[in-house]
Amino acid sequence: MFILSFKFSKKFFIAIIIIIILLVSALLYFTFGYINTSISNENDSQNKNDYIKWVDFNVTAEAMKLTSKLDIESHLNNSEIKYNWIELLAYLAAENGGNFKNFKKAQLDTLVSKIQNGESIPDLTCSMKFYDYYYEAYSAVLSGFIGNYSIQTLNNDGSLEFQNKYGIKAFLPIAKNYNFTHYDDFGNSRSYGFKRTHLGNDLMGSIGTPIVAVESGIVEHLGWNQYGGWRIGIRSFDGKRYYYYAHLRKDHPYVSSLEEGDTVNAGDVIGYLGMTGYSVKENVNNINVPHLHFGMQLIFDESQIDSPNEIWIDVYQIIEFLKSNRSEVYLSDDENKDYSRKYEFMDTLD
Repeated sequence: MFILSFKFSKKFFIAIIIIIILLVSALLYFTFGYINTSISNENDSQNKNDYIKWVDFNVTAEAMKLTSKLDIESHLNNSEIKYNWIELLAYLAAENGGNFKNFKKAQLDTLVSKIQNGESIPDLTCSMKFYDYYYEAYSAVLSGFIGNYSIQTLNNDGSLEFQNKYGIKAFLPIAKNYNFTHYDDFGNSRSYGFKRTHLGNDLMGSIGTPIVAVESGIVEHLGWNQYGGWRIGIRSFDGKRYYYYAHLRKDHPYVSSLEEGDTVNAGDVIGYLGMTGYSVKENVNNINVPHLHFGMQLIFDESQIDSPNEIWIDVYQIIEFLKSNRSEVYLSDDENKDYSRKYEFMDTLD
């Protein structure tokens, strides 16, 4: 009887030990699992908010012209050192505290000399606190402006053929051979509807002047807005830039075939300059001077769309830079009075 009791007690004791081990294991699993989940959720929350909230773009047209020339020539000549104009601009911004009013060509010359002597951009910028910020911000602004593309060229016999090129592949929004004037009016006060600041650049011109897409992308918005009148919104393929073209012509604001969801190429005619807007009623001219309102919104996170967190930049210097690259157009549809680009263009996504 004593032996049987001992055997029973031993089995019971082993069972209790196993149950305790299982309970402790479960407790440890749920405790550390909760901690890991909390850490993971906290990291996810931080990552979701880890994007640029504001960009003050004041790069001068001169700086863009100088750096773009270095970039383009180094690629066309297949040089051993190939410059990236955005890297160069980000370096100059970090060196000048983001203020290009202090920029001097000598600074760029010194940077180029260092690179030619074997120093790399990572080496030169490793101690620059804000270089990464400027590189990301300027990439969002300018990454669609220079790269590979194909465009029709005119041969001596009058025929057209596509040629592959590397260079500026963004166009001024006003078509070639059409006059316009503008000044830096970004941030000026506006009062229609409510007091607000002007988030674009007004390009004054003649009613009916063909307006072209600055960059290739997708038409996201097409229609009436009481502030912008007839307007077009185009999103770049990388999703970083939203181009806004407003106050288009009464009665015939767009190219007849244009629809939301369409893909357009840089330099394509999309609409016509006018003076519509400042009215709840559609198709009304309430703007005093015919002009194109042109704006660029930067999008680092989808939450920045249609929210108080929108980032609009001053595009005045960009317009100055793009004056050297304009799309030539012609009257392609006399019945509908529509214009088209003269030389077809195919964008190459780098």
